[in-house]
Amino acid sequence: MRTIQMVDLQTQYQRIQSEVESAFAEIIRTGAFINGPAVKTFQQNLAAYLDCKYVVACGNGTDALQIALMALELQPGDEVITSPFTFVATAEVIKLLGLVPVFVDVEADSFNINPQLIEAAITPKTRCIIPVHMFGRASNMQAIMDIAGRHQLFVVEDNAQAIGATYVVDGVERKTGTIGDIGCTSFYPSKNLGAFGDGGAINTSSEELYHKIFRICNHGSEKKYYYETVGVNSRLDSLQAVLLDIKLKHLTGYIKSRNKLADYYDIALAGAGDLILPARPETGHHVFHQYTLRTPSRDALQQFLNEQEIPTMVYYPVPLHVQKPYLDGRHAEGMLPVSEKLCREVLSLPMHTEMETEQAAYIIKQVINFYKS
Repeated sequence: MRTIQMVDLQTQYQRIQSEVESAFAEIIRTGAFINGPAVKTFQQNLAAYLDCKYVVACGNGTDALQIALMALELQPGDEVITSPFTFVATAEVIKLLGLVPVFVDVEADSFNINPQLIEAAITPKTRCIIPVHMFGRASNMQAIMDIAGRHQLFVVEDNAQAIGATYVVDGVERKTGTIGDIGCTSFYPSKNLGAFGDGGAINTSSEELYHKIFRICNHGSEKKYYYETVGVNSRLDSLQAVLLDIKLKHLTGYIKSRNKLADYYDIALAGAGDLILPARPETGHHVFHQYTLRTPSRDALQQFLNEQEIPTMVYYPVPLHVQKPYLDGRHAEGMLPVSEKLCREVLSLPMHTEMETEQAAYIIKQVINFYKS
């Protein structure tokens, strides 16, 4: 049996190696490394996949979130509602822009922001909601969009972990990232659609927002050397774009493989000890960026699996509202109990498209053995 990895990028690459090497050679031959035809082609193909009008590729997922908020022209002191159970980038960009992150607790089953708690957090300063589609499962976008509509709030979807996931809104199944005003994604190598380095994208169906986003990504300019606003330098290079375009053709297959592995885990681990398995959404489709269990025995289980040479990860060990840069009287420890409990209980098992049956069976066997010991 091959060594088990959390993410097996090497084997995934081997399956597309000849196509990637040929495409890379062409980019190197032409020298079109920045904003070349490969970037434009990828943006068009990603827009078609998402079924939205515009995609602007950028340097990484964190940039995508920051640029999205800049495009909305929020002002220092404006409040942005989001989840404390997420990677720091979601809150980091809010603080960097002088905005105020307002954390709302999450649902225990979905790991996503609890819509029933959002309205109580809205104040006259609230301008935006950032739902995070955690681990590949969509947030309750019907409820979130209804709330945003009633209170005239922007919605920026943090879609870094859920590209390809779907949710039904107003009777129509739509891909995550295309339901709110702006969607942001990351192409970090371990993502379901991953680059060979950093990368990100911002999508919208608003022509006005598209032009703002495009300008901000390019130093505030649409025409070279003519600047209309303060911007940043955040671009996806052509080598990453051509790789992502190749992988995009396989993304549907990658998602099917992840769901097949998740099904295998679900069936085999049902009823094992005190495990709480990841809940499937009632509407739409999960893409299983991570397969995340819950157990009060998390630390002991992780240590046991490590001894059996099975890697695991804790996403995330500490919620953002109790981290030093984000301390706020409104979010004292104990005030967001679900997020705090999840941080003590979550454990992600290896999840990737190249998992062999023998490897998955070994992981399952050892998880069950832990509860028998």
